[in-house]
Amino acid sequence: MRANCRMTKKLHSATQKTPEFYVVIPARYASTRLPGKPLLDIAGKPMVVCVAERARKSGAKQIVVATDDVRIMNAVNQHGYAAIITRADHVSGTDRIAEVVLHQGWQDDAIVVNVQGDEPLIEASLIVEVAVKLASSSEAVMATACHPIRSKSDFINPNVVKVVLDGQGHALYFSRAPIPFPRDAFVSGAELPLELPAYRHVGIYAYRASFLKQYANIPPAAIEQYECLEQLRVLHQGYKIAVAVTENAPATGVDTESDLAYVRSLMP
Repeated sequence: MRANCRMTKKLHSATQKTPEFYVVIPARYASTRLPGKPLLDIAGKPMVVCVAERARKSGAKQIVVATDDVRIMNAVNQHGYAAIITRADHVSGTDRIAEVVLHQGWQDDAIVVNVQGDEPLIEASLIVEVAVKLASSSEAVMATACHPIRSKSDFINPNVVKVVLDGQGHALYFSRAPIPFPRDAFVSGAELPLELPAYRHVGIYAYRASFLKQYANIPPAAIEQYECLEQLRVLHQGYKIAVAVTENAPATGVDTESDLAYVRSLMP
């Protein structure tokens, strides 16, 4: 019996072996609230470089910053990382990454992880986690992550993106609305039911390169445009997105001056 247990553990470990993967960091210069955000100083380095340093710890085969501005490219290059100038008119970060995949000529079966350029506190383990999730999900063209929502205020906050999963761990839908909606509890004014499968979406994605090469030709969907959630374009076309339920949720990204001050306070 003990031998069988050991064998089971070995098989589980084998299935969780980290695949080879690339990281692409989309970094746009324009930002409504923080212009030039990728170049903002954090601990003496541009923010996008801090993100690249985090990504390097994941063991990625290659890290590329995809930008629309030569100032960002130069800053990244000066710190020893690769950067590519991409078109300025991309609708989303995924469109920008698709251009990088075509430019680099990566093989169709390559796994590419999209690490947001404003996540200087992201854990390398989360990057690995979504790459592993995609590698072990043969039906999915993408993988992402989520973690449980525990508070009612987060659940009803439209800035907190929610995701509902099917029985196989694939995304059914993403929304800024509170889903799944606990009708009976909310009618009575109760707090969020503890057993409610409510999950906050974490904005990190892994893709198969073959899918990214198709993505650029898929027109935006109405639900994507209304919700302002690019991953809905994928679900609208009937593709599957695998979702890892993680404990490695990243600390706050940088969207506002207060976010920037908080991140700076945590960096040595």
